[in-house]
Amino acid sequence: MLTIENLHAQVEGKDILKGIDLDVKAGEVHAIMGPNGSGKSTLSSAIAGNEDYQVTKGKMLLKGTDLAELNAEERAHLGVFISFQYPVEIPGVTVTNFIKTAINAHRKANGLKDMPASELLKKIRDTAKLLEIDSKFLSRSLNEGFSGGEKKRNEIFQMAMLEPSLAILDETDSGLDIDALKIVANGVNKLKSKDNAVVVITHYQRLLEYIVPDFVHVLFDGRIVKSGTKELAHELEAKGYDWIKELA
Repeated sequence: MLTIENLHAQVEGKDILKGIDLDVKAGEVHAIMGPNGSGKSTLSSAIAGNEDYQVTKGKMLLKGTDLAELNAEERAHLGVFISFQYPVEIPGVTVTNFIKTAINAHRKANGLKDMPASELLKKIRDTAKLLEIDSKFLSRSLNEGFSGGEKKRNEIFQMAMLEPSLAILDETDSGLDIDALKIVANGVNKLKSKDNAVVVITHYQRLLEYIVPDFVHVLFDGRIVKSGTKELAHELEAKGYDWIKELA
């Protein structure tokens, strides 16, 4: 699904990623953990194609396609989805209209006609029910006045509707209470399949109690210094990140 080889990236001339190797197969959940400033969000932004992050070396392939040749929109149409730590508000644009526009833009980019209105509305209703989203929520302006949990639930709803091949959850647990965390995790777990992959970026092990990863990678100073199973997350929770410095 996603293959990253010797990835180097910088922001404003400062080297952040210093040789990342990562192989994420379809059906897998990978967790990226690490302290502040280790390069976690830079990695997600580089994959998504954020122009503020310059890839200086290395290779990123999604389903065999070189992402370096694609801009952010083209990567999204290929199947990359990123859930942001701080989603933006778009006053005057309802959740439903935003989803409708996004889905039809994706279909157009892949040579398909707009989804028929009746089919789209049924998909919206079915997905909202699956994620336990009230219908009134869908008529609200996108993220305007939303709580932290509502913003994150909305992003999981977008992910469910767009059905990406690769979903990147960038610190989606930030600022969530335990109830909101469970709702978000439940949505992700319902959407996992043998045909997609999920990369979860987080500081804390608590999210991984609900979204159980197949692999955990520790990022430190721009490099993956240790990889393991979910037990590695428990080790980090118990020891903190200071001991990781010895591996760097």
